[in-house]
Amino acid sequence: MEARTILVLGGARSGKSRHAQALAEQGGGELVFVATAQAYDDEMRDRIARHRADRDRRWRTTEAPIDLPQAIAREGAAGRVLLVDCLTLWLSNLLLADADLEAAGEALAAAVQASPARVLLVANEVGFGIVPDNALARAFRDAAGLLNQRMAAVCDAVDLVVAGLPLRLKGPGG
Repeated sequence: MEARTILVLGGARSGKSRHAQALAEQGGGELVFVATAQAYDDEMRDRIARHRADRDRRWRTTEAPIDLPQAIAREGAAGRVLLVDCLTLWLSNLLLADADLEAAGEALAAAVQASPARVLLVANEVGFGIVPDNALARAFRDAAGLLNQRMAAVCDAVDLVVAGLPLRLKGPGG
């Protein structure tokens, strides 16, 4: 049995995006990449370009730096596979916009659950490191952990990727 909703967690450069893309491409269906990044500088523009180059012409991209639940509702038709990369950048965008993070997380959970599409969510696991030395960084770390818990609760499967190696924590095969 294939999981309809999957949360893929991992650290920076862990291989989580590559793993999520492989899972998405295995399942069949129309492939939609839902990008949450915003290109504010050259380094981020380069990262976005590298990610785009990793996807072939089967993929269509839509951008949702803030309105992610609405994008999932709009794009999440039956027969589609949505790959959202990544929740951590989306959370950063919301934090900078002074949005209600709890309400946004609830809206995202509802959108994922309601979508007839297969939905794969990529997020950083930021809580494995040291305790940040400033209040904003601690608030971000805590919000990311809570969002990851919320999404793990509603997803059918959860994978953790470490050093390019995926481990199924929840769901079929886990």
